[in-house]
Amino acid sequence: MTDFEPFLVDISTRLKGYRDQGLRVFATSSFQTQSVPLLHILATHAPDVPVVFLNTGYHFPETLQFRRDLASRLDLRVVDAFSPLPRIHQRAADGQLLYLHDPDYCCYLNKVAPLEPVQATHDVWVNGVRATQTENRGRMTEESRTKTGLLRYHPLLRWTSAMVWEYRVRHDLPAHPLDDAGYVSVGCQPCTRQMDPDAAERGGRWFGLKKTECGLHLDGKGPP
Repeated sequence: MTDFEPFLVDISTRLKGYRDQGLRVFATSSFQTQSVPLLHILATHAPDVPVVFLNTGYHFPETLQFRRDLASRLDLRVVDAFSPLPRIHQRAADGQLLYLHDPDYCCYLNKVAPLEPVQATHDVWVNGVRATQTENRGRMTEESRTKTGLLRYHPLLRWTSAMVWEYRVRHDLPAHPLDDAGYVSVGCQPCTRQMDPDAAERGGRWFGLKKTECGLHLDGKGPP
């Protein structure tokens, strides 16, 4: 069994240290099963930290309900962030919705752009990326700077999926409703598919495309 206490002490100490320095801290969450431990830790050790949810307009209904349920259960300060461009206008020249025509630009409009004003008004960004999820994330460190100087903090970077499961079970925390339906990683509905449980954790995201990130964790990637 994992001894989580050293992890929790370190996370709590760092979060307190940021705030003692007067730094403005925010967190982001996609509100899926993998998100639950960090949300619980924030609710326990830093309940004043706002949690930004990027409401793309393409989420599964189950994700939106899970977000509401967790926010209520953990008493989280959840803030919804929306694209500056209404979804009805997110179309290519031929009228196709952007997720069909240019998924990178769709992700930029619905995930990267909405977070930019939040980043501009804060000093520290806490998020739940883990090194085992993608090659890009495997190269990350627990703390890093974006090109604009924002401090990124990845408290669960060295956690495995087994540790996430163990922490959730130990604290009797729920799983995303689509877990049992075979959705190992849940993103926007048009770009997420069910996967074999033995497949890569994020293998169902942008299936069939050479794409593993929405752009949030590719620092400096702007609109095409």
